[in-house]
Amino acid sequence: MISATHLHAMIVHFPIALLLAGFLSQMIGLASKREFFRNAAVYLLFLGALGSVAAYFSGDFAGEGIEEGPLEGPMELHEQVATITLWLSVAAALFSIGVFYFKSSMAWTKWVSTLLFAAVVGSVSYTGYLGGQLVYRHGAGVELALPDFNTSAGEVEDDD
Repeated sequence: MISATHLHAMIVHFPIALLLAGFLSQMIGLASKREFFRNAAVYLLFLGALGSVAAYFSGDFAGEGIEEGPLEGPMELHEQVATITLWLSVAAALFSIGVFYFKSSMAWTKWVSTLLFAAVVGSVSYTGYLGGQLVYRHGAGVELALPDFNTSAGEVEDDD
């Protein structure tokens, strides 16, 4: 059965990939002035923002029960940065969708959109880094599956 921790680990990669690919598309679109890349950036930002919502709530469920103990500080920091990422990605997506929908060609909208997108990429990268630290440094959500050495004749029995 899939636990909340496993679900969160599966979901978090989508907003990371979508938002980074979207920002790359935004940069290519600005440099090449190709509409395809600018449009793709808006769609990827929208999907990445939806992914950040899913990642945030799956992480909220996965983190329940870890309010106290040695993981309290790192978990709290990861949660705070994830909240910032959530709101930044939603705000950037709403702004970019508005610019896209109203077909605004004013220069300041491109700059604001790009700066918001850059902030989202920085925030999601830092959130991912902190999440990786929780798993790989602190062992959050990791279950040790050691073989059973209590069998006769020195045979090692695996519980799987």
